[in-house]
Amino acid sequence: MKNKIILIIISILFAFLLWYFMLPPINLTSPTFWSYLFIVTMFVSLLFFLTSINQKIVLRRINATNIPKWFTCLMAIVGIIITLVAIVNIAVSPIFNANKYANRIIVDETSSFTEDVVLADFSKLPLLDKESSQKLGDRVMGQATEWVSQFYVSDLYTQINYNDKIIRVTPIEYDGIIKYFTNRNDGIKGYITVDSTDGSAELVTIDEGMHYMPSAFFFENLYRKLRISYPTTIFDEASFEIDNEGHPYWIVPTIKYTGIGMRKEVSGVVILDAVTGESKKYEVGEIPSWVDHAYPSDLIIEQLDNWGEYKEGFINSIFGQKNVTVTTEGYNYLVMDDDVYLYTGITSVSNDESILGFVMVNLRTKETHYYSAPGAKEYSAMDSAEGLVQEKEYVATFPLLINLNNRPTYLMSLKDNAGLVKMYAFVDVEDYQKVVVSDAALGIEAAAEAYLNEVSNEYDSNNLQERTITISDITTAVIEGNTNYYLIDSENNHYVASIKDGRNILPFLTAGDEVVITYSEGTIGQIATIKYPEDQE
Repeated sequence: MKNKIILIIISILFAFLLWYFMLPPINLTSPTFWSYLFIVTMFVSLLFFLTSINQKIVLRRINATNIPKWFTCLMAIVGIIITLVAIVNIAVSPIFNANKYANRIIVDETSSFTEDVVLADFSKLPLLDKESSQKLGDRVMGQATEWVSQFYVSDLYTQINYNDKIIRVTPIEYDGIIKYFTNRNDGIKGYITVDSTDGSAELVTIDEGMHYMPSAFFFENLYRKLRISYPTTIFDEASFEIDNEGHPYWIVPTIKYTGIGMRKEVSGVVILDAVTGESKKYEVGEIPSWVDHAYPSDLIIEQLDNWGEYKEGFINSIFGQKNVTVTTEGYNYLVMDDDVYLYTGITSVSNDESILGFVMVNLRTKETHYYSAPGAKEYSAMDSAEGLVQEKEYVATFPLLINLNNRPTYLMSLKDNAGLVKMYAFVDVEDYQKVVVSDAALGIEAAAEAYLNEVSNEYDSNNLQERTITISDITTAVIEGNTNYYLIDSENNHYVASIKDGRNILPFLTAGDEVVITYSEGTIGQIATIKYPEDQE
């Protein structure tokens, strides 16, 4: 009896320690829970089995005649459970539920890019990628001598919209268990922000330290705190964000499955205060507007692939593959209307060179729009940009997708071996042969102007507008032997016109003149015709 009590104590201790480190949810749909249960069951069974049989039998040979019946029955039950799990998962798999997998994400295919995506405002574009932000953050941390020996900078760098500023924010973490013990009373009193538009980085200090962190130990560890507070909830990876007052929070998506680990979906989020540990669970549709990352990017990509793969049925996804699409190799983020959007290209499953269009997904609401725009894949555009300066061996960042002159356009930075931005590149999505690179030292607006000059004679003749304007300023520039005129009207609208489209009037215009123009609307309007009002019929 005494030996059995000892074995029970050992089993309970093992189960607790495994739970403490593994942190499985008590949820029958979680694969982690079943893995935990299987490991505990096998450990306890073997422990009791090996202590219940005669040592001489063990030394000789274990066979079917001396294995306890309870052990045989237990193993049979384990086998039956594994078989049942496999049957359930096959029943809820795409083989029989292709339509449900395709509808994991609802895609609006009637959207207009020029209506949904505002013209590019270069003062609000996230020109810095994550890698460049990390270098700037590390530099700021290196200057804080009292911090650098105790903490390290997390590599999260979550991109958020913070009071109409596009920034990346990342926490500082404990640098090991010894540093945790020496600093845990005060906590971590700061985080780093990097402005994605101008590159300014700051170590932001807070009066009360952050105690609930992934690098903390024992019951201050972020995921252990979450598991104790929500024992049955399945969590995805946490992201670090700050609210509009700059207070730090962990945003942790909650997950629901169909079957065991199948058809993963976000059911809501838990928002946990990094300082106090207080938390609140929100269902989808109730998530506060300052939260930017409720849906994990990898899950969105998975669901977009399911949408493209199974919308014509499971059999078609394998054999005919009619209209089967997949996402391209990468994705990036845009910030619009106080929300962060993921965008990625959509390409045919059999086409490696071009895209059929692209999608944009709101990472707080999962609102998804598809825009038809046959053209270059992101990596093809990157290759085009790098090819123009191949002698410099610059590397292009993954493109930003912007609306430039009412056309979807890729914007990239070209970086040297040290990771410094040396040039900007613009590439037309629908025609990646239209690519212009410019010196980053001249600024992004100068780079955009150089690109527009290159394609200035191209305008949409089916989408011209007419307007009477009063000129407030007019300048000229000669581009590849052609004279272009740059006009600013009394309402501060900008236009460009080629001498070929107004050779009898453009050279004689001065500030204060009133003219009637037809133009293609854009960041810089492309003038098609220009006349004096009295010349109008």
